[in-house]
Amino acid sequence: MTNAHASGAKLTLCGSISLYPVSLGSAMHLAGYRALGLPFTYVPFRVTDLGGAITGMRALGIRGLGVSMPYKQQILPLLDAIDPLAARIGAVNTVVQEDGRLLGYNTDCVGAVRALEEVAKVSGARALVLGAGGAGRAVAHGLADAGAKVVVTNRSLDKAEALAAEVGGRAAGVEEARNAGDYDIVVNATSVGMGEIAATSPVPEEAIPAGLLVMDIVYKPIETALVRAASRRGARVIHGGRMLLHQAARQFELYTGERAPLDAMDAALREQIAMLG
Repeated sequence: MTNAHASGAKLTLCGSISLYPVSLGSAMHLAGYRALGLPFTYVPFRVTDLGGAITGMRALGIRGLGVSMPYKQQILPLLDAIDPLAARIGAVNTVVQEDGRLLGYNTDCVGAVRALEEVAKVSGARALVLGAGGAGRAVAHGLADAGAKVVVTNRSLDKAEALAAEVGGRAAGVEEARNAGDYDIVVNATSVGMGEIAATSPVPEEAIPAGLLVMDIVYKPIETALVRAASRRGARVIHGGRMLLHQAARQFELYTGERAPLDAMDAALREQIAMLG
């Protein structure tokens, strides 16, 4: 941001709020700002008081905040307005401040679909979505909107049934993961596999056939138990960083009004992943 200071431009603050902040988001956004010479900076905040954080966003004039687990649904009543897609999903992962008003968006939806469509056609695919929380809702809605046939699993079956009804799909218990071979796409949209939660795989390794497209949205660690198991079985694998890249690109555009420099952001993400091991 040296150029911004040298030119006297006002520095605009963006960032993220999470219980488990990591450096991947900031690396991508900062690389994007540098690539376009924008007077923006980005700080990931560890937050335990969501209401206090949102009050702080207003008071400090923070332009944009990414929202991570477990706040994507809790944040809804704290905002002034919610984008129609985010309202339909019932989860917000991006907050933008416009003239003192906080607007909620969901970029997880587009991020998930773009990540999958880099590898395979989504329209007409049989997709199993594990999880019906904030991230699972975004993935299920995105897949359904893109023309996939969606089945949702969740520990609380009633939540899976409610989401499946919304997207015109079907609900099943978590044991449906054993039938992964019946699907074209399997997406883990739960926290299972996250280092701080449970470093296990939500899908039994023996249930994963070669050629299945498996995406894990967990990105801490980037190589989860599911990613390792799917790789060993010869499945096509998308790690959580890819969805993270595409949702961050959409966030970047909402914050700055500029087209995201995807190559620069991708390079920064890859470098950061390599550093994390």
